[in-house]
Amino acid sequence: MALDDDELLILDDEEVVTSGVWKILIVDDDEDVHIATEHALAGETLLGRSLVFLHAHSAAEARERLQVNADVAVILLDVVMETQHAGLDLVAYIRRDLELSMPRIILRTGQPGYAPELTAVRDYDINDYKTKSELTRSKLYTTVLAALRSFDQLRRMDANRRGLEQIIEACGDLLHESGLKAFSAGVIRQLAAFIGVESDGLLCTQVNLDRRAGKHAGDDDYIVLAAAGRYEPLIGLHLDQIDSPRVRDSLRLCLARQQHVFERESQTLYFSMQGSRGFAAYIDTSRPTSVIDSRLLEVFCANVSICADNINLINRLKDSAYFDHLVGLPNRTAFVQAVDHAYGEGANPWDYVVLVDIDQFAEINNAFGHEYGDHLLEALASRLKQRFEPDCFVARISGDTFGLLVAEAALKPEYLRAVFAEPFNINGAGHVVAISTGIVRLTDSGPDGQGVLKDASIARKLAREKSVNSDAYYAPHIGFQAKERTRLLQQLQGAFDLDRLFAVYQPQIDMVTRRVTGFEALMRWRNDAGEFVPPDHFIPLAEQSGLIVGMGDWILRDALHALRQLAAEGWRDLTMSVNVSAVQFRMPNFLDSLRQAIADTGVAPQLLELEITESVAMMGQTVVEETLASIRQMGISVAIDDFGTGFSSLSYLSNLPLDRIKIDRSFVHAMSGDGDSRRIADLVIQLGRNLNLRVIAEGVETEAQASRLLELGCHEVQGFLYGRPMDPDSLRDWLKNWKALYG
Repeated sequence: MALDDDELLILDDEEVVTSGVWKILIVDDDEDVHIATEHALAGETLLGRSLVFLHAHSAAEARERLQVNADVAVILLDVVMETQHAGLDLVAYIRRDLELSMPRIILRTGQPGYAPELTAVRDYDINDYKTKSELTRSKLYTTVLAALRSFDQLRRMDANRRGLEQIIEACGDLLHESGLKAFSAGVIRQLAAFIGVESDGLLCTQVNLDRRAGKHAGDDDYIVLAAAGRYEPLIGLHLDQIDSPRVRDSLRLCLARQQHVFERESQTLYFSMQGSRGFAAYIDTSRPTSVIDSRLLEVFCANVSICADNINLINRLKDSAYFDHLVGLPNRTAFVQAVDHAYGEGANPWDYVVLVDIDQFAEINNAFGHEYGDHLLEALASRLKQRFEPDCFVARISGDTFGLLVAEAALKPEYLRAVFAEPFNINGAGHVVAISTGIVRLTDSGPDGQGVLKDASIARKLAREKSVNSDAYYAPHIGFQAKERTRLLQQLQGAFDLDRLFAVYQPQIDMVTRRVTGFEALMRWRNDAGEFVPPDHFIPLAEQSGLIVGMGDWILRDALHALRQLAAEGWRDLTMSVNVSAVQFRMPNFLDSLRQAIADTGVAPQLLELEITESVAMMGQTVVEETLASIRQMGISVAIDDFGTGFSSLSYLSNLPLDRIKIDRSFVHAMSGDGDSRRIADLVIQLGRNLNLRVIAEGVETEAQASRLLELGCHEVQGFLYGRPMDPDSLRDWLKNWKALYG
């Protein structure tokens, strides 16, 4: 039952003290006073206790008595003894030097003219002042009884205060315990200290929370979680396995009634918690519980219950922070912490970190649904635990990526692949997965778990770039390359923000008429050192980071402005080809951006051509066909760039709304070599003609290549043989020279 502060701290005067004695110290230099006082009170029982008399015949002797009897309840003190102020000096010594604030002091004097000052009564907390002549037996009895009541009240209030301080301190200590077992052991320890007994006790808690609705908890639902003293061997036993009937029955009664059970030789306390689960603590005691103790125990138990709820909440938060509940494995945070510990331990059992990634997991989710994907992750986690624990630390890092912290003896990539080669049973059907594995040796990485995980991710990415079902090891030079890519990306971002990228234009020539038909807009970057960064270095970075979206929109507008300026100078009916990356093509506002660029520059859409790669063409037939159809409806033409380097289906490409295909420079250069590759350019040209598409070849550098392409029926060319990529001013000069040569 909860108690309010008034109930807890203020007890009724009629409260009976059931054990002990009251010590009465008589300080007087007259032996007759000692005899008369003891005779008057002899045999009396006040507030349930008998009286014990201590005697001192001087202030000095009283000091000696009080040094070994600090629990004196009442002091009957003569004012005038060795000196006129001996009594008051002794009072000052009691209150200030001995710091005894609770003993009640009754001043007595045989000389009425020596009454103490009121300030002395106030400052020294003197309970009463009487002349010896007026202290008849009845008045002495009444005065001492009132003093004892005052002393008892102060003593109880002090006990309450100390008890509350102990509760606060105990709960503060319990909150620092880590885990339920440590907390339970702490409850036993703090409870024993609070009651003032040895730590002979145990704590029993409910562990089986999966009972059917309506079923009462049985003995097998409770287990001894912590114990101390002679009960320590009971840790881990169920309630019905406790041999002592007294202990077992007390715990059963306490847990069933959810109430404290106080017995002559024991106390069994119930601690409620949020929800249905509570716990009970059994403690051996050698004395019955007083009313004040029982009330403080109520407060103690209430505070411990709050602590238990807080510990439970903290444990759930820790569990959420370090555990992945979907697959039943530690999560990324726990894995990083485990690697940190591996670096911190002297004798480290681990040698490698391995990241395992399911190939094409996104496609599995798209094809079968996310619930199917979750079941696959659960099955994969279960197999990893079965095959590698406890010799390895296994965790789910993210999505479809799992981490292993392993010793060198357990690291065999072929064994890893064999683990996954066996089909997983998902919804009654077998499913085989391929994995990409990134491996890093701890001595090659660091300095902490985050650094190792980053390096392992780099290795995993390299494995995925190789092919399906591949593995890759991290090496320091690989990390250096990754850091260089990051540095380059940061510089690229800065260059784009500061307008340090620029466009160049390479002419495209009709092979039959030698007429300039248009240009291809190409992006260039000169860094702060004045050096050109190759496009094949920074374009992939821009695509990976998404920066290509902004860069692509910029070069489109820049190229259209350049084309309009050339038209204004008399170079009309020339087309402009602009490359579009797969990232741009996937943007939902791509078509809107394209329309806006044409509207803003005022260039006729028929003069614009967009070059897409085969990877764009293979993004999804319906989406690609609809987008390309919208582009052509605007009047813009579409070309397939680097044709033949991808893996697209010819039947699929034949259904796309295209205008032109471009032969990759590698096939142009192969025409002068041996083998089957020299025939690819011929096949592409024939394919284009059969599909009624114009064909343009890039990278033409020699007359022999040009003659061969003309012979095969290629429509247009571009390359160093005709003109390098040029800035707008150089392009104007080139156009004038070309016109002078070929009209």
